Amino acid sequence: MDKHRFEQNVTRALADQQLRRNIGSAMDGLIIKRQAVFDDPVELKQLRATGQSIKQHALQNLPDLLEQLETNCTRNGIKVHWAQTTAEANQVVLDIIRQNGASAMVKGKSMVSEEMHLNAFLAKHDIEALETDLGEFIIQLNCETPSHIIVPAVHKNKQEIAQIFHDKLHDTPYTEEVEELNAIARSRLRQKFSEARVGLSGVNFAIAETGTLCLVENEGNGRMCTTLPDVHIAVMGIEKVIPKLENLPPLLRLLTGSATGQLITTYVNMISSPRKKGERDGPSEVHLILLDNGRSQMLADSQLRQTLQCIRCGTCLNHCPVYTRIGGHAYGFVYP
Repeated sequence: MDKHRFEQNVTRALADQQLRRNIGSAMDGLIIKRQAVFDDPVELKQLRATGQSIKQHALQNLPDLLEQLETNCTRNGIKVHWAQTTAEANQVVLDIIRQNGASAMVKGKSMVSEEMHLNAFLAKHDIEALETDLGEFIIQLNCETPSHIIVPAVHKNKQEIAQIFHDKLHDTPYTEEVEELNAIARSRLRQKFSEARVGLSGVNFAIAETGTLCLVENEGNGRMCTTLPDVHIAVMGIEKVIPKLENLPPLLRLLTGSATGQLITTYVNMISSPRKKGERDGPSEVHLILLDNGRSQMLADSQLRQTLQCIRCGTCLNHCPVYTRIGGHAYGFVYP
C-alpha cells in the first residue's frame, strides 16, 4: 500500500465515530482482563523471559526442528507438505480437497489461511470455504477481512452484527440478544459440520519431539473442524515449531493470558495422528502444510528474526494507541 492510500484509510477510520467507540471499548476490556491474569509483574517478567528463550532457541535450530517435526509427524501418520509460497500452499489444499471429492470445507480460525487468501483462491475453483469461528463467520457474511488477529469482528457492535445476520442469513429475524445471535450462528454451522468431508485449521504450536499439533480455542468450532470431517488440513507458518512438550505450558500461559485474559482457553487440542483403529472419532487423514512465505529470509536477518518470536497473542494491538483509533483495516495488511 502506498502512503497516499494509507492516509486515506486513516482519515476515513478517524471519521467513523462508531468504529472508534467499538474498538476502544473492546480494547479497554481486553487490557483489564490481561492485567487481572498477570497481576504479579515479577512473575510476568520471568514468564516472558522463559517464552523468549524458548522461541529464540527454536529459531536458532529451526531447520533441524522442522526436520524432526516432519519425521515424527510422518511416523504418527500425519502427511507433511512443504510450501515455499502461498500459491504452493493454496494448491496443496485444493489438491487434497479434490482428491477427496469434496466441494466445500469448514474452517477453524487461521491467520495463515488469511495470509494465503485461501478463501478467495478456493472460490475461484468452485470450492466453498466456510468460516466457523463466530467472529470470522460474521465478517465473512459481510465480505470483510479480520480487523484483529484474535478478535476478527472487534470493529462491530451487537447492533451491527444483528443487522448483518438479518440481511445475510435467510429468514433470520432481527435480534440484539447475544444468546440468540450465538444460537443463530450455531444452528447454521452445525449442519455444515456434519456434512463437511474436509476441515481446515491453523496451528498455535507444533512440538517437534512428539509430532504434535496444538490448537487453542474457546468455541469448540476448532474441535468440530478437526474431528468431524474425514480429512483435517492444518496450515502453519514454519516459525510455530517448538522443541519439546515441556516448552508448551509457559507459551500457552503467555498466549491465553495475553490474548483473552484467560488462564487457559476452553479447548486445548493436541493432535498427534489420524484416527486409530478402535477410536470412535477423528479424521482418517491429517495433513500438515508448512508455509515459508518469506520467513526464511526474515530468519536470516538479525533484526527481522525477532518478529518470528511472535506467538500471535494480539496484545500489541490491544495496547497500541494508533490501532485503537483506526482499527486493523486501515493498515491494508493481513497483520496490522
